[in-house]
Amino acid sequence: MATTYVEARFWRREDGRVHCYLCARHCRIPEGSIGFCGVRKVINGKLYALNYGRLVTINIDPIEKKPLSHFMPGTYVTSIATAGCNYACLYCQNWDISQRRRVEEPYTPPEYVVEYTLRYNAHGISYTYNEPTIFAEYAIDVMKLAHKNNLFNTWVTNGYMTGEALDEIGRYLDAATVDFKGHGNRDFYRKYIWVKDAEDIFNSLKIMKDKGVFIEVTDLVVPVKEGLDESSFMRLVRFVHDELGPETPFHLLRFHPDYKMMDVPHTPVELLERYAYRAREYGLKHVYIGNVWGHPLEDTYCPNCGEKVVDRYGFYIESFNIDKSGRCKYCGYKLNFVLNWKA
Repeated sequence: MATTYVEARFWRREDGRVHCYLCARHCRIPEGSIGFCGVRKVINGKLYALNYGRLVTINIDPIEKKPLSHFMPGTYVTSIATAGCNYACLYCQNWDISQRRRVEEPYTPPEYVVEYTLRYNAHGISYTYNEPTIFAEYAIDVMKLAHKNNLFNTWVTNGYMTGEALDEIGRYLDAATVDFKGHGNRDFYRKYIWVKDAEDIFNSLKIMKDKGVFIEVTDLVVPVKEGLDESSFMRLVRFVHDELGPETPFHLLRFHPDYKMMDVPHTPVELLERYAYRAREYGLKHVYIGNVWGHPLEDTYCPNCGEKVVDRYGFYIESFNIDKSGRCKYCGYKLNFVLNWKA
């Protein structure tokens, strides 16, 4: 297999151009040009994934870093990423790889990622740091091998993908952290991400749920006008509660200045707490505050008896009071945890 140009999936020719339907941008790309993501190019009438196997990073992380708090807690994953992204977030903390529009890294075969994971006794593979959708061809090949070697697969994704792509991705995806920004507010997405709206993300979540993917939702709370719209926040909370279920983990993430938004301050912790209260008041059972180490809402509390069942500090678990069947050790309530991904 060629290691420079690998033919992409999820495309077709339309009206003299190539229509890429991997992500919800639906780029129509003319001959010799590259899509918005910077890594999918039309060459001689075909679409190629320039970033196939061109890993920018590979390392071991605690799964809580994703964040995944209810899926295989306490385990470790191999995290991989390539260059490129289908977003243009002005605050991106990984902008040096996500907004890069060149592919220079050496080729890493899918087999190496699995061998690396096994060598370091990690339990799964996480496709993260940049948007994994734009390296889906490579991710799918790695995910297939991961399952053959009893490893699980998790994505940290913006969810801005098509249902057609999810039909294939979902066959091998075990869990996903789906990241909203600014509550999914349309004006926020247009101004700060260069995306028309978040509707395709809501649709992706429904498809993931139908496919049995374990879902945790994050919401980056950015203290700008468009990112603090109360109606958008409550719409997101209602969607998580009504469509995904009230025990779906919901993470409110603190913004910090980065990239082209160095002039915007950190999100006030008091604001995160107020949002958390509203989400819990509506009925969400597991609401977390992220990027504030040592905060009580890093921990998990039993929705039935109120006891703390998981004590965390940042990405690390300090005590765990859930039995092997996923029940609270204090009252026996069945919690929404995956402790054995093959179950």
